[in-house]
Amino acid sequence: MKKGTKRLLGGIALAAGAVGAAGAFIKKNKRMGIQPLRPASKAENVWARPGMTVTFRAELMPGRDREARTARVKELLPSGRVLLHEVAGEHAQNEFDAIR
Repeated sequence: MKKGTKRLLGGIALAAGAVGAAGAFIKKNKRMGIQPLRPASKAENVWARPGMTVTFRAELMPGRDREARTARVKELLPSGRVLLHEVAGEHAQNEFDAIR
């Protein structure tokens, strides 16, 4: 095969790869643009509500009885974490005992 023919076929292969990659990028952006970034949280699916009591897991507060590890929820944050009346800071669901 001549040198010119090899270059022509190499250029065509490179162009075809570029067109395929651009098509995949555009297709992905179209699909991602339709979906919302974060699904809206529904009030029915929250794990805690203001005013309810939650109990920290015993591993997080060793040596304290259940009453000392219990606190009331002040506010539910959009991230799913909670603010408590008795304890400072934000706390996640996995820090508490399961609700029975």
